[in-house]
Amino acid sequence: MSSKTFIRSIILLMVLLYSNIAYNQQANADSMWKKSYKNIVRYNLSGALLFGADKYVIFGYERVVNPHQSFSVNFGTVGLPKFVSINTDSFSIQKDLKNNGFNVSADYRFYLANENRYSAPHGVYIGPYVSYNHFDRNNDWEFQQSSSSQKLISTETQFNIFTAGAELGYQFVFWKRLTLDMVLIGPGVSTYNLKTKIEGDLTDEERQNLRDALKQLISQKFPGMNYALSDKEFNANGVLNTTSVGFRYLVHIGFAF
Repeated sequence: MSSKTFIRSIILLMVLLYSNIAYNQQANADSMWKKSYKNIVRYNLSGALLFGADKYVIFGYERVVNPHQSFSVNFGTVGLPKFVSINTDSFSIQKDLKNNGFNVSADYRFYLANENRYSAPHGVYIGPYVSYNHFDRNNDWEFQQSSSSQKLISTETQFNIFTAGAELGYQFVFWKRLTLDMVLIGPGVSTYNLKTKIEGDLTDEERQNLRDALKQLISQKFPGMNYALSDKEFNANGVLNTTSVGFRYLVHIGFAF
């Protein structure tokens, strides 16, 4: 046998051996995936910690569609945290009359085969997401017109946030059933729509001061919102629209089945 024939035989043997190993690895991955649980129900821990478990109750569902991909949807009720301080001497909060809302979001996940030892839904993933939050809040305010004159003012506030972006996360699976899902980085683009309706006898300047106070209170409650809303103004109808950077950070705990 010539040296060239020997080298070709070695190369062919290596190719066949590599192909067999790759085939076996893929077969093992497919076998593991077929035996794994492909559905997860989960609860959003991060929102409850930030905004209060009584107002922020979000549940989700993830479905694995192949060894390296899945999709998920999340929905539930939300509410703004309690307003505490306000940057004006003229107005003070008297009562929360209404505080509710909802959240809907979805993503599609690509679990990275080269980075993960396990098949989906365990491991590192990337993918696009969309999220929508709607908040309704009604308040009574006391307006100190002078040292001896006070008025009761009512406000109706709606706040809408729509975000689309991309995320990087990791999901742990413990004992084949318990899952811990963390969206670590989720940059995106958000549109913000803030509407205020004021009932009461106020001048245009006083109405603007109250709207600015509401904007400040909302900015204090959402991380990064001060950047998005800080230099934006309400129009004559009490509406503020803007587009800015957004983000997503989530921690879920779930159960696989």
